[in-house]
Amino acid sequence: MWGAGGLRYGGDYNPEQWPVEVWREDVALMRRARVNLVTVGVFAWSRLEPEPGRHTFDWLDQVLDLLHDGGISVALATPTASPPPWFSLAHPDALPVTADGVRLHHGSRDTYCAAAPAYRAAARAIAAALAERYAHHPALALWHVHNEYGTTCHCAHTARAFRRWLAERHGDLDALNAAWATSFWSQRYTDWAQVDTPRATQYLANPGHLLDFRRFWSDTLLAAYTEQRDLLRAANPTIPVTTNYVLGDWVPVDHARWAAEVDVVAIDHYPDAVDGGAEEQSALAADLARGWARHGAGGDRSAPWLLMESAPNQIHTGGRMHAKEPGRMTRHSLSHVARGSRGVMFFQWRAPAGGAERFHSALVPHAGPDTRVFREAVDLGATLERISEANEGTVDADVAIAWDAASGWALGHPGMPSPQLDHRDEVAAAHRALWRAGYGCDVVLPGDRLDAYRLLVLPALYLASDATADWVGRYVRGGGHLLVTWLSGVADEHARVRLGGHPGALRDVLGVRVEEFHPLADAQTVPLSGGGTGRLWAETVRLAGAQPMDTYADGVLAGLPAVTRHHFGAGTAWYLSTRPDDATYRRLLSDAARAAGASPVCPTVPAGVEAVRRRGAGASWLFLLNHTDRPQRVPAAGTDLLTGATVDAQVHLPAGGAAVLRESDAAGRRGAPDRADG
Repeated sequence: MWGAGGLRYGGDYNPEQWPVEVWREDVALMRRARVNLVTVGVFAWSRLEPEPGRHTFDWLDQVLDLLHDGGISVALATPTASPPPWFSLAHPDALPVTADGVRLHHGSRDTYCAAAPAYRAAARAIAAALAERYAHHPALALWHVHNEYGTTCHCAHTARAFRRWLAERHGDLDALNAAWATSFWSQRYTDWAQVDTPRATQYLANPGHLLDFRRFWSDTLLAAYTEQRDLLRAANPTIPVTTNYVLGDWVPVDHARWAAEVDVVAIDHYPDAVDGGAEEQSALAADLARGWARHGAGGDRSAPWLLMESAPNQIHTGGRMHAKEPGRMTRHSLSHVARGSRGVMFFQWRAPAGGAERFHSALVPHAGPDTRVFREAVDLGATLERISEANEGTVDADVAIAWDAASGWALGHPGMPSPQLDHRDEVAAAHRALWRAGYGCDVVLPGDRLDAYRLLVLPALYLASDATADWVGRYVRGGGHLLVTWLSGVADEHARVRLGGHPGALRDVLGVRVEEFHPLADAQTVPLSGGGTGRLWAETVRLAGAQPMDTYADGVLAGLPAVTRHHFGAGTAWYLSTRPDDATYRRLLSDAARAAGASPVCPTVPAGVEAVRRRGAGASWLFLLNHTDRPQRVPAAGTDLLTGATVDAQVHLPAGGAAVLRESDAAGRRGAPDRADG
């Protein structure tokens, strides 16, 4: 199986781009680097099926045999993210159409409409052919369906499928009109034929229409995935099946809701911050993946997930490629493993000589194996072998952060009070503050179990159904601690604003009533009486049982509450009506976490050193990653798996270095929160 016998290590391998003699060299280099899993065939459709129904598998037979003989397992991909030219020529109606009505042409990847019957049939056919030939190949460890599902389309096929989806979701036009508030601007529909995709229009599109279109595409792409998955499973039920999640606000996929349909959650993560933000982004991506995996596994906090793609030696930022500093690839990799990834996979194995991504990051760069990058890849392979025993158990996390894809989609509507509203950014801001304060975090979805967490954070949870409001209320009433940020609970699940004052569904729990929004300009800040500043947003907050913990210190809001705290049932709820600066946010979240009884993973860790603890049956492992340019010392005890050294009182971390300690005692032993299940 893909996850047995230690950590997986490797990346995307594209042998179709190279002659046979390079294949043999690649296998030798993979063995040298201790690579044990490679993804093959992601973009090979035109090589596998050069003409409709004619398959050329001989080259792939040879590649899989070579890899197997070299002790390397394969994640075999279905190549459906990049149809061959003959398909686009034969089925022009399956090419994607933009919201402006422009039909795109072949010449890149993802040139298909996932709602087009011809595309779906061709995708099933190539998946079935691969399953028939390779389902029992000894190299096969994992099926990798498609690549980074995320395309949209506005063609006639899509419009018909969208209407069917809407009828199933809402039942009839009366319910649809109510959900979309179509009485506004005379948009009421009287026949299903009047409903189209949200095409480019004169001014602002209907927010309910846009939100449902994103939901529709998530379900449509999931159906495209499950069609292939079911064919592959039928051929050999023992081989797990997955697809790689691509992260980004442009992606119309609710990855958490997909998690129950994959055998292992797999993500692609490419941080875009050159400074320390890359480390913060890596931690958040890993915590997201672990949360999605747990949700798909019915709450199992040790559910597996996999870092399927990352860039070994580059950070792509604003169109510029920044070379990672020595040791950074290893620290990023260990950060993911510490947070539960069953391995480290990269895009890609060997840098191509041509093609659109010829300068993309690779373990074997254009300069070949006699390079710093490949030497670090070899060292990383050895490192992953040494720490394989830590590949079990759960990640210590006292704090949960709520994530909701639909809230992010809804906040992206151009008719909002500010263009700076972004659910992902608010989740990242809260996570960054907790990461810098040293707290372990899990990411949860509305409705998930909360009994393991002392503090729940809701960052810009804009959409809140009645069920979500009840979920939050039960958690706090039962003794949980809650911190809610601005723009949470404002609208229902259809993006209709809840009346009576904000934050709508959460007013009673928070003990506040917001009368007015005060969006701030890009560079504008508002001073807070307790020190620090707020940015992006401010509000006129009226107390309705809550206590003011900080107030606005200037302007029209001077003296009014900026931060409040409210005792509700047996629990406590905080409300932030602005985005605090990072230092203030860290202080506020630390105060809330301490009041809730949460503790940092390693309270004495120096600034710039990341600490994550994984805990298995009778053992725990402490990962320490020094992201600074100077040596650091951390109080700890145990055996460093990276060096074999015994650590009695302090571990010495070189600049940019790391340690993975098998702890010698029950360090950081945690008790369960003393409250009712949320």
